[in-house]
Amino acid sequence: MSKAVELSSLLIDLEAQMRQLALWQSEPPSDQLLASVEPFCVDTLTFPQWLQFVFLTRMYAILSAQQVLPSNCSIAPMATEYFKSSGDNAEALIVILEAIDRLLSS
Repeated sequence: MSKAVELSSLLIDLEAQMRQLALWQSEPPSDQLLASVEPFCVDTLTFPQWLQFVFLTRMYAILSAQQVLPSNCSIAPMATEYFKSSGDNAEALIVILEAIDRLLSS
């Protein structure tokens, strides 16, 4: 399986898991909030918002345009940190992010 196909599958799994955990939002944040230059938009978005409106959007755009995939990814540690105090049972979501990190960093 190609890296792009595998990533597509993992992104779909990530979206499904976010929906299952009720982390998926129907309305995007404002352009001003999305314009943050901080890593993970920590100053303007929650981590799930960043996943949905920044990470997933960018990854789908890269795949759609058949651009070169990022060669390094380390999102799972941020997810682990965020979800340990959130009360959400996000273990399955973190497993998916770990798989994405491994795939893009290999």
